Amino acid sequence: MAGRPLSLFPLVALLFLAAALGGAAGGVTVHFLDDDDSGRPSIVSEPTDGPQPTSAVDSPDADVAGEAARSVVTVVNELLPARNTFGDALESVAVGSGVIVDSDGFIVTNEHVVRNAARLTVVMPGGEEHEATLVAADDPFTDLAVIKIDASGLPALRWGDSDALRPGEKVIAIGTALHEFEGSVTVGVVSGLHRRWAREGVVMEDLVQTDAAINHGNSGGALINSRGELVGINSTIIRSTDGGDIVEGIGFAISSKVAAPIVDAIIADGRYPRAYLGIAHQDVDPSLVPLGLFSDRGALVLRVSPDTPADEAGLLEGDIILRMGDMDLTPDMPFINALGRLPPDAEVDFLVNREGEEMTLRVKLVPRDR
Repeated sequence: MAGRPLSLFPLVALLFLAAALGGAAGGVTVHFLDDDDSGRPSIVSEPTDGPQPTSAVDSPDADVAGEAARSVVTVVNELLPARNTFGDALESVAVGSGVIVDSDGFIVTNEHVVRNAARLTVVMPGGEEHEATLVAADDPFTDLAVIKIDASGLPALRWGDSDALRPGEKVIAIGTALHEFEGSVTVGVVSGLHRRWAREGVVMEDLVQTDAAINHGNSGGALINSRGELVGINSTIIRSTDGGDIVEGIGFAISSKVAAPIVDAIIADGRYPRAYLGIAHQDVDPSLVPLGLFSDRGALVLRVSPDTPADEAGLLEGDIILRMGDMDLTPDMPFINALGRLPPDAEVDFLVNREGEEMTLRVKLVPRDR
């Protein structure tokens, strides 16, 4: 018998039967291993009840998110005292997120997270707290700010290329959700690229739209790609439209294409170069025409600060700026967006409506001092 070949048919049938019974009972998994020393195939059964260990290979998103989360911090803003028009005290603390982008303690966040700060504190993922200082903010042009803590050797998140993203590509958002759940991770896809959204007198541009859940407190946090690269700074959540429609799954992040050069310049030079004009303004829309305005678009000059480019060029209160260089001012191109496109030391022709008469003024812009 030892020299007779063993028929495999009964054995294979037995294996199928064992697998079927084991699968029905939920009790065994069948593995084919090396032959034993009898020359016959061996089988090994092991329990499958209960949770089974998952290898790192099976969880790439968890690995990427876990590594990136080391660079995402909580930003606590103790606000300057303020009251509303009824005299009631306003919120005294605001909480958001930030991303370490330089190992020497530079952190990017949203400008609205650190606005009106009396004191800033950064809470690291491990709970360690550091007092922070504001280096510079790019308001009102973008919702970006850079703060710094006195630390070195920090895990900095590297910038990725937002222009390389594709709709449908997976992205991960990380931040301090609802102001208390630090390191919260949500996963979604890129819903759209190069989006624009109007907010606080400026049209935010080149936004990454995502359906990854972004909640209050996530502002200033990281949007990363599948390689763990920083492709956006989470900034805006859309909950409903002006018409009252409920919105689901629309969040916006400032793209790395916009954010990276601004942040890098602030780290290197303490500011990002922007043009300064020296006016207070109100964007014009058709609803203001019944108030006696001579145009249904443009930027109404409310105040001209003395000894500024606007003052030296002859701009007056009540003027309506219609065009700056070759840019017509419209709802899609409001004053702040147009000013942000102009070089900080440019000489530009402004087309102005003054009491119904159009004129051109030559304006010599200067760099902002912050």
